[in-house]
Amino acid sequence: MKKKIHIIYTGGTIGMKKLPEGYAPVAGHLSQELKKIEELYSEQVPDFTLREFAPLLDSANMNPSHWQEIADEIGAKHEEYDGFVVLHGTDTMAYTASALAFMLEGLQKTVIVTGSQIPLGEIRSDGRTNLLNSLLIAADYRIPEVCVYFNDKLLRGCRTIKLDSESLDAFESPNYPPLGNVGIEIKINNELLLKPRKHPLRVVGVNKTSIAAFRLFPGVTPEILENILRPPLQGLVLETYGRGNGPDQYPEILAVLKQACTRGVVIVATTQCLRGKASLGKYASGSALAKSGVVGGEDMTTEAALAKLNYLFSLKLSPEEIRKWIGSDICGEITADSGSGLTG
Repeated sequence: MKKKIHIIYTGGTIGMKKLPEGYAPVAGHLSQELKKIEELYSEQVPDFTLREFAPLLDSANMNPSHWQEIADEIGAKHEEYDGFVVLHGTDTMAYTASALAFMLEGLQKTVIVTGSQIPLGEIRSDGRTNLLNSLLIAADYRIPEVCVYFNDKLLRGCRTIKLDSESLDAFESPNYPPLGNVGIEIKINNELLLKPRKHPLRVVGVNKTSIAAFRLFPGVTPEILENILRPPLQGLVLETYGRGNGPDQYPEILAVLKQACTRGVVIVATTQCLRGKASLGKYASGSALAKSGVVGGEDMTTEAALAKLNYLFSLKLSPEEIRKWIGSDICGEITADSGSGLTG
């Protein structure tokens, strides 16, 4: 029997139509374009169904409630289908893929998030190959995690960033190798995959949380940080310099950070560098942040750190418990032997 894949179309460039005011997602347009691609209906391609969001979204409009809608759809159809493909706009694709990686605890099947830089209806669209290969991988390989597929690379979702706004090679996983590469053959690097979880799928609900990200810059003042950190903020991803460094010769800034951490705000340090990690004990300027209560995010991307904070706060953990879990690998977001998960 042919495998069955469920496609969840959220919006984004892949299904956009050219309108007088520019490209925009239009209800029903993607399904019309899919019918024109003969390869999708060959015997070698799995059967698929299409669920379309209403309304369709440019991914710049994505928020955690939309992550929940995607996760709930996968949870409801998990036993019915062999795999899932989420069609998504590229601008916030890395955020959604990171969030789904945490929310889909015990995932047993392949979930691939993909899209395109050029709409499917255009002659040079990269969407055809991205969609076709995503369907084939989701059907023929057991990869029990959330992935991003783009331009012949299969990447771990919670390791992915959007690197280029103009190239077809738009995504990269700077601190973890690709899970697979597609050329003449599809090659999956099985040794890099997460081990299947022992418990059944559980979809974690993302509660309303107050979380932000802030990038350090030369000349940052304590007043700016104080404004960012004031209630009701619960968590902050602080994009630091280098290996987790910050301005340690400005006691007023460190005092603001310490005051927020004492109040219960969880501040996670990531690095502004494309590669590497935020280890706060390497330099004195990083140690000063740690003494203020900031925790190192290791080699997590900013996207993954934001998703992780959302996930941990949604579990109703205390700030102390959350700080403990920030540096521990849950679903492959941090370099470690394997993702263990809060629930095993």
